[in-house]
Amino acid sequence: MDGDTLYSIGELARRTGLTIKTIRFYSDRGIVAPADRTPAGYRLYGIDAVARLDLVRTLRELGLDLSTIRKVVDRELSLPEVAAAHAEALAVQIRVLRLRHAVLAAVAARGSTPEETELMHRLAQLSEHERRRLVGEFLDAVFGGLHAATPAFAGVMRSMTPELPDNPDAEQVQAWVELAELSLDPGFRTSVRQLAEEQAAEQVRVDAAGPRRDIAAVVRDQVGPALAAGIQPASPQADPFVAAFTADYAHLLGRSDDIELRRRLAARLERVNDPRRERYLQLLAVVNGWPAPESLAPALDWSVQALRVRTPR
Repeated sequence: MDGDTLYSIGELARRTGLTIKTIRFYSDRGIVAPADRTPAGYRLYGIDAVARLDLVRTLRELGLDLSTIRKVVDRELSLPEVAAAHAEALAVQIRVLRLRHAVLAAVAARGSTPEETELMHRLAQLSEHERRRLVGEFLDAVFGGLHAATPAFAGVMRSMTPELPDNPDAEQVQAWVELAELSLDPGFRTSVRQLAEEQAAEQVRVDAAGPRRDIAAVVRDQVGPALAAGIQPASPQADPFVAAFTADYAHLLGRSDDIELRRRLAARLERVNDPRRERYLQLLAVVNGWPAPESLAPALDWSVQALRVRTPR
């Protein structure tokens, strides 16, 4: 067919896949104007109407309003400019939908009360500045005054700082909300502060090789072989492993390996083994896109049991 061929509205509907009613609607609004009319007054359309209608359908499916579409097809607006503006608007909508989805999924999974739901919603909608302020308050409550006396804590603080990306997925948003709730828990703040103070007191004692490793990491490495071998904490076979990490702790504190030291170490490891602490680190990894952290719980559980059976009250 040549460029002078005209189509009835029915033929145009068959070529474009649109309904007659839809084409008539666009035609009435001047988006696709008829090229001529039959003697009986029926509309006739040129070949360019097919291309215009294909473009209109695409733009409508992308969510553009009819006023904008008319300006695009009439070349009053640049399509790339319109696409860029619309993409930006959609990005905002997508972020809002992700936040809503994350909150609703968390409410459904946790059976939250209306009060908890309201808190989760507010935490999910915090701006970047507000998130940083909340995190800063938590870290200051936990490490305030300690990082100056113990430089290593500057790195610890950085490693415990969540950084929600600009376009987080639903899992990251859910993790952020739970992490933020956890950081607001006064009991959790007190627990982590006590651990930080104990660790700071231990790290000020240095030897020729520099600052000592955290005792939890030492215990994990020392009892790993015992766990792998299936040795029970109360078994005599566990004695060498217990002796190894208690000797290390005694050296760290500069005192003898006695019952009191072992009781002190058991209490220390129980505090390190707080499930909230491990949960914070798991959530932090999700928010920051890091690999899931290794759980210390099996090694700490084993060590605390081994110490308790060897330190009668």
